[in-house]
Amino acid sequence: MPLGRPLSRTFFDRPCLEVASELLGTRLVRRLPDGARLVGRLVEVEAYLGDGSDPASHAHRGPTRRNRSMFGPPGRLYVYRSYGIHLCINFVCEPRGSGAAILLRAVEPLEGIDRMRQHRGLTSTASALRIARGPGRLGQAFGLGLDWDGSSLLRGPVTVHRGEPSDPPAVARGPRIGIRRGTALDYRFYVPGDPWVCRPPPR
Repeated sequence: MPLGRPLSRTFFDRPCLEVASELLGTRLVRRLPDGARLVGRLVEVEAYLGDGSDPASHAHRGPTRRNRSMFGPPGRLYVYRSYGIHLCINFVCEPRGSGAAILLRAVEPLEGIDRMRQHRGLTSTASALRIARGPGRLGQAFGLGLDWDGSSLLRGPVTVHRGEPSDPPAVARGPRIGIRRGTALDYRFYVPGDPWVCRPPPR
């Protein structure tokens, strides 16, 4: 599968909501130490702002030991543990010090699907829908842990690449999932009708 060059720092060094919308359809790539490659098409993300207007953002009250990667340069990973269980993967965007990041919620697995199943502890016959639909599953499928926090997306084992220019995805947006604050903000971006998108709980 040809991927082309990784997205540049300039792509991420823009307003968080713009970046989030344009991430749909891009390819998340993880190169494993043995040379194998994991590739997934991003179909759902959530933006979290750092300008003080977003009470659901980890950056809402400023830098801490946990969220310091959010305030670093754009084009890096911010990885955190949610509820002491799931590891969530985010892309830092906007200029350094902004505290803005985008949570990856779901991908469509494209390459290295068997290895993703292994990382998730799934059988070889498990549905592909169980691999990376949901932020905790996504991080586990790509084998990304807390030690990846602050890593560059511009070069190295984890990169992001543009999708097929002939097939840009439709983009829908709505409220984010699983938060208690900022629930009226429509900062969740997803490909409408895509089976790999998470199903929001009934309101």
